[in-house]
Amino acid sequence: MDETLEIDTGVRRPKKNKKKKQPITWRVIKNQQQLIWMSVPLMLYIILFAYVPVWGWTMAFQNYRPAKSFGEQEWVGLKQFKFLFTDDNFIRVLRNTLAMGVINLILGFVTAIVLALLLNEIKKVFWKRTVQTISYLPHFLSWIIVTGIVATSLSINDGIVNIVLMKLHLIKEPILWLSEGKYFWGIVGASHVWKEVGWNTIIYLAAIASIDPALYEAAEIDGANRYKKMMHVTLPGIKATIVILMIMSIGHVLEAGFEVQYLLGNGLVVDWAETIDIFVLKYGLAQGNYSLATAGGIFKTVVSVTLLLMANGISKRLGEERLL
Repeated sequence: MDETLEIDTGVRRPKKNKKKKQPITWRVIKNQQQLIWMSVPLMLYIILFAYVPVWGWTMAFQNYRPAKSFGEQEWVGLKQFKFLFTDDNFIRVLRNTLAMGVINLILGFVTAIVLALLLNEIKKVFWKRTVQTISYLPHFLSWIIVTGIVATSLSINDGIVNIVLMKLHLIKEPILWLSEGKYFWGIVGASHVWKEVGWNTIIYLAAIASIDPALYEAAEIDGANRYKKMMHVTLPGIKATIVILMIMSIGHVLEAGFEVQYLLGNGLVVDWAETIDIFVLKYGLAQGNYSLATAGGIFKTVVSVTLLLMANGISKRLGEERLL
């Protein structure tokens, strides 16, 4: 076997200069003016709908009354926030939001990754496209239609869930699924999975498609079966995508939903169904307490940003991909 020997001639090779970043000058701006003009509408959209409304956060520190001008409002400091953290209703609402948010996060991630792995193993293009289309379709339905389907399926009279469970002798009599709070969080999680699992697999399938086929061939030569190739080739190949999406999802964990809880909820399960969004709606519009509703929205935003930064920091310490 040939070996290459390196001989020290005593001659120092010049070090390669690192490419310096090009400073932003008027010439650079002029050369990229097309891209700059294309980004103007997006920047205006972000400023108008993301930053201008932040001015409304001042209501959380006031005893806001719509009939008065900004200068006539009574400033109350952190009174609204103190009320939030001492109000039993808000603590209950926060518990519900976190519980349903975590359930949606875990179920959404696990089911989307599993479905993407299974779809990748389907070799017949026709069947693969058929399964993908069927799993995508619920995403395009509004939550009003989805909750109607869920309520009908869980009906005590002719609901398919009770009928199937009774035919299988798993239950003796129909269950009032939407009238008992202990079932509500699970129903919300299952509804989110049914509606979004197909759509959530798109990015995972795109990541799987970018994996080098030579890795699968090498694994097959080493005697790996389908399951081992999934565990040792496919999953490591999409690990960076999983981590990035996990970080983003953790930042939205308090986005547990509004429509599904509002439409499926009733007086019997209100203690398990009410989320921060419903709390803000109830106090902000129904009772006209705009200051308290704004304080609840600020709390939700601050917690979401904090969770996002924490998840990003943990990922950085573990040497994984990160957003920032």
